[in-house]
Amino acid sequence: MAYQGQLRIPATYMRGGTSKGVFFSLKELPEAAQVAGEARDALLLRVIGSPDPYAKHTDGMGGATSSTSKTVIVAKSDVADHDVDYLFGQVAIDKPFVDWSGNCGNLTAAVGAFAISKGLVDAERIPHDGIAVVRIWQANIRKTIIAHIPMCNGEVQELGDFELDGVTFPAAEVVVDFVDPADGEGAMFPTGNLVDKLEVPESIVKGGVLNATMINAGIPTIFLNAEELGYDGTELQEAINSDSEALARFETIRAYGAIQMGLINELSEAANRQHTPKVAFVAPPKDYSASSGKVISSQDIDVAVRALSMGKLHHAMMGTAAVAIGTAAAIPGTLVNLAAGGDERETVSFGHPSGTLKVGAQAEFNTQSQSWQVNKVSMSRSARVLMEGWVRVPQV
Repeated sequence: MAYQGQLRIPATYMRGGTSKGVFFSLKELPEAAQVAGEARDALLLRVIGSPDPYAKHTDGMGGATSSTSKTVIVAKSDVADHDVDYLFGQVAIDKPFVDWSGNCGNLTAAVGAFAISKGLVDAERIPHDGIAVVRIWQANIRKTIIAHIPMCNGEVQELGDFELDGVTFPAAEVVVDFVDPADGEGAMFPTGNLVDKLEVPESIVKGGVLNATMINAGIPTIFLNAEELGYDGTELQEAINSDSEALARFETIRAYGAIQMGLINELSEAANRQHTPKVAFVAPPKDYSASSGKVISSQDIDVAVRALSMGKLHHAMMGTAAVAIGTAAAIPGTLVNLAAGGDERETVSFGHPSGTLKVGAQAEFNTQSQSWQVNKVSMSRSARVLMEGWVRVPQV
């Protein structure tokens, strides 16, 4: 076999929110990977180190979890009134598959900073000191996101005293606005109902029916009542992820919900759509200890939420799922709203395995379309460059 050297591709390794991933400028990718297709997917799989039957990502940049097996491609935008296009690829750990079906809300917090550092935002839009407003076109779901990036002495300010549960060290606060967050082109509630009866096999739950709020906001999400599943909403990762039967049960629920949401036609298709929809369960607030040992008081949260991503309970909360939580909490009658007390609200503070998060959303009922609308969902995250330079991969 003839020797072939490795490709050397400019890349930046960044944390955004409670996730981290490998960021690329589109024009710096190899020519074949600058367009969607097999060459791009093969490259990103090799960058992350997938598929890895050992589930370690030892030979790649991934971290062998849904929060750390992520890739981002950013380009100057051709969409009117937007600065950059942001494309997100969720890389499967044990399968040769990149899921392009949804967004990563956490990494969104890092997109603006990356775009500024790469010269993808026009200089006149970047203040020497203050807040740079970066208009992001989220290409996976074709939605607008506005990131408010702090600037100091002409550079992105990364360090600060903003603390985010699920992230070890404080950093500068990045406010992210998700505009018109209903995911994709479909209705916010694809079934037309705030609460549905989700039919599942009797082996999943006695009677074969679960109450479910299925919503397209931020990311398609299926909300369930913790009590109906035998949980109380204070579970940490080990309680779910060490239980193979529970994980298989959630995956079955996810597949049946995906069909009812119109995302797939056959149950078998769910295996190739791992990133969406998400499954989460909610409960009224309770005292609990977060994974760090921090005590979370029921007085400090409105609702408890646990969410699964890529087949495992998330260690904190996906940013896109937080958008779904904020949206659903603002709409009276959803399972999230009911678990939070059923009141009308414009903000919700929820408990997750690593702590708490506050999300703001304003909902209104459109009498003409007879449907709920949410114009914007806002939350604070942080982001930081971990390493920059070149990623090396064997030629693929």
